[in-house]
Amino acid sequence: MEIHKQDYQELLKLEESLWIPEIRFDQVYMDNLLTPDFFEFGRSGKIYNREQILSRRPQAINATFPLKNFKVELITSEVAQVTYVSEVMYDKLEIGNRSSIWLKTPTGWKLRFHQGTVVENSL
Repeated sequence: MEIHKQDYQELLKLEESLWIPEIRFDQVYMDNLLTPDFFEFGRSGKIYNREQILSRRPQAINATFPLKNFKVELITSEVAQVTYVSEVMYDKLEIGNRSSIWLKTPTGWKLRFHQGTVVENSL
């Protein structure tokens, strides 16, 4: 299965939006984006549920764009896995492998799952 260019572009836009503080911490936007059963394996190793993600306090996010090695693979015609490498400046540059599962619904793509894994050789 090959992803349509429009879906690829939409998923890229959605993933990038999660790295922009004004969007990431917009409660209405995030409430609409996350599926009711969303969960995340955070870069810390902790597991977060939807409510924990929605209740996060706003903070600065210093991510590098464009997202590196951005790929979309269709699992089914309505389920996509997105993978990429994130580069985010915290106290130091942190590089992470990222993976998201997106579901295509009648109202657009919804985020079901996300995982961030820190790469050990972060600078």
